Amino acid sequence: MVPASRPRPDALKAALAELRARFGARLAEGEAIRVQHGNQLSEVPNEPPDAVLFPETTAEVSVAVGICAKHRVPIIPFGVGSSFEGHVNAPFGGLSIDTSRMKRIVAVHVGDLDCVVEAGVTRTELNRNLRDSGLFFPIDPGADASLGGMVATRASGTNAVRYGTMKDNVLALTVVLPDGSITRTGTRARKSSAGYDLTRLIVGSEGTLAVITEITLRLAGIPEEISGGVCPFPSIEAACEAVITTIQAGIPVARIELMDELHVHACNVYSKLSLPETPLLFLEFHGSAAGVAEQSTRFNEIAAESGGGPFTWATKPEERTRLWQARHNAYWASRALRPTAKGISTDVCVPISRLAVCVAETKSDIAASGLVAPIVGHVGDGNFHVMPLIDFEDRAEVERGYAFVDRLVKRALAHGGTSTGEHGIGQSNRKYMRLEFDDAALGLMHAVKRAIDPNNIMNPGKLLPDV
Repeated sequence: MVPASRPRPDALKAALAELRARFGARLAEGEAIRVQHGNQLSEVPNEPPDAVLFPETTAEVSVAVGICAKHRVPIIPFGVGSSFEGHVNAPFGGLSIDTSRMKRIVAVHVGDLDCVVEAGVTRTELNRNLRDSGLFFPIDPGADASLGGMVATRASGTNAVRYGTMKDNVLALTVVLPDGSITRTGTRARKSSAGYDLTRLIVGSEGTLAVITEITLRLAGIPEEISGGVCPFPSIEAACEAVITTIQAGIPVARIELMDELHVHACNVYSKLSLPETPLLFLEFHGSAAGVAEQSTRFNEIAAESGGGPFTWATKPEERTRLWQARHNAYWASRALRPTAKGISTDVCVPISRLAVCVAETKSDIAASGLVAPIVGHVGDGNFHVMPLIDFEDRAEVERGYAFVDRLVKRALAHGGTSTGEHGIGQSNRKYMRLEFDDAALGLMHAVKRAIDPNNIMNPGKLLPDV
């Protein structure tokens, strides 16, 4: 595989001239819009592309990729820019392909519980369109991310404990390969034994293998009954033990989210709530009226056994929406704890049986490190986020912050977990790939990358560590 590098100035100039001639004003080269298409949300420094293109069809993406391939200009796929790990940065310059104008909902097959959408459709746009069909798309990462971006990062979120992640809900993809050719990775059939699973190869590839332009998704029926609320616990260990028991008991909880006391305080201030400032579980149950009642009763018993309660129901839809909006605003609430600081985003995931001990060890590490670092998590599948808030003007604090993150990742791996449950690798987590995978596994990943993208123009400098 060719080492990643900036394109030659003459090659970049020629590529931009061809793109300009073909796409006119839809090729944007101004500094402000280029900066907008670099990393925005985390401590990863912004690295803007040389230009931004706004295609409207798969065929147009194919033309653009073909031009870039001819001149060996890097390509950076872009959804809405809501990722944390520097996925959309352009460390070697190149062309950002912004799919935000690819908004067609191509087909909805109500009887088969699936749909076909273009990559620029966001999850809320899809669910708004589906509302009258009695169906919905359940994957909810919090941000109103584009579905193409959610596929690329193998996103999940609050509903994953019941409905799975993107890898479980993508049936097929239409993608543009690094030479500009268009291919489809599968069909609408719910299972297949035909050949390699190309769909799963692209899901989670973070734009390093292809540009995703169209997605076939599984859908779910809107539940007859939705009920939820919050439950306080005397300690974070007690809350985690209740989660473990709930999952092991087979209770089909739809959402079960953890906040530590610092995060609850942040949400109270930011979202103007009055939640008890102690470790909390946010829960939601989906199903029939009888099923939801049974699930909630069983959870109440488990919570009481762990010293938790009382469980407070959000009985009205608007109350439930307000609670979950506060959960989705958790990132901004955390940032507001130290407005002049930046957050280092983390999202380790461990086997559910190791959750309580891993979170407890992490809390002790935070206290010993003297960091401001709230915890929140999709704990029903063992995934939790810690966000150290760091003054990046204070070198000693920066070193303490990154040392803590290194220990957090190593701790999760020691418990049989992973460095990232949903955010992906991007730029900032590349160094952990060598801790999580052995040389043979990394060699296999590099072999796949070389075979599909020999000139290394697809989102270079991301995902895979340097050879």
